Amino acid sequence: MAEHPLIAQYRTARFVPVVRTSTAGLALQAVTWLREAGLRIFEITMTVPDAPALIRSLAADPDLIIGAGTVPDAAAAEACLSAGARFLVSPWVEPSIVAPARTAGACVMLGAATPTEVRAALAAGADVVKIFPASSFGGPGHVKALRSVFPGVVFCPTGGVDAGNMGDYLAAGAAFVGIGGKLVDERAIAAGDRASVIAAALATQGMAAA
Repeated sequence: MAEHPLIAQYRTARFVPVVRTSTAGLALQAVTWLREAGLRIFEITMTVPDAPALIRSLAADPDLIIGAGTVPDAAAAEACLSAGARFLVSPWVEPSIVAPARTAGACVMLGAATPTEVRAALAAGADVVKIFPASSFGGPGHVKALRSVFPGVVFCPTGGVDAGNMGDYLAAGAAFVGIGGKLVDERAIAAGDRASVIAAALATQGMAAA
């Protein structure tokens, strides 16, 4: 199966911000500031209140690539795709979201941690296998081991990944990584600390380019 066209953009960016906040307002503020730092790809998790509405608002901007994370089932997938999500992410193997994504032309990332789960994700039709939680399953070493068994799989480690260890994951064979709390710091956002949020984004971009 040919790679989904979006994967080339993920590879170029080298990381995807995972936006998980307690309110939609904080998520919007995070995206606004991260965009000022030059980021264009954002995963809005379904744990954000009214996530489909936020996705719809953000996806209206043609310069952004907006996806939905923590997608639990086909109904949620349909809602996000209708709102304009261009990729769907589940932290587990959720086969029900694949068919709606295929129909919409969206990219699908399914979560796995073990070789058996990676096989299940691939069998379900995943374009990308999200290794989650990456830091709890041996970190870069685990990704390297999985890569040796599945050399053609597009891996995206998420969970405990930050600017400091991103390079190790990429060197271990990850195509790109997902970065959440270390980049989308809710405390800083709620405090109105725009400077630190932008600084974190710039630092992450610097490490991605290294």
